[in-house]
Amino acid sequence: QVQLVESGGGLVQAGGSLRLSCAASGSIFSINAMGWYRQAPGKQRELVAAVTTGGSTNYASSMKGRFTISRDNAKNTVYLQMNSLKPEDTAVYYCNADITTMTRRSFEVWGQGTLVTVSS
Repeated sequence: QVQLVESGGGLVQAGGSLRLSCAASGSIFSINAMGWYRQAPGKQRELVAAVTTGGSTNYASSMKGRFTISRDNAKNTVYLQMNSLKPEDTAVYYCNADITTMTRRSFEVWGQGTLVTVSS
């Protein structure tokens, strides 16, 4: 059994910053890609950013230059530093990871989501 637990969401004014964290735990053999998605009210879930084990990153175009994804492989944790936040960044942010367990089974795992609200 593996799980992802997010933290760091909350209310921030436009122009402010937040840092999200997501820690994986359980019977983990390895973690491949880790990433963040978000879902705003009435909209589909969309990719925010992703990072491979080796540190290669991919960002949605609207987040480039404002958001930074990073990971600590020793802690099985991925971070999302969000700067210059805008009201349109308001959404539930979900952590995602491709995890292989000790029994060598692979799963795509989702966190429970953390709400980010940006006020104007």
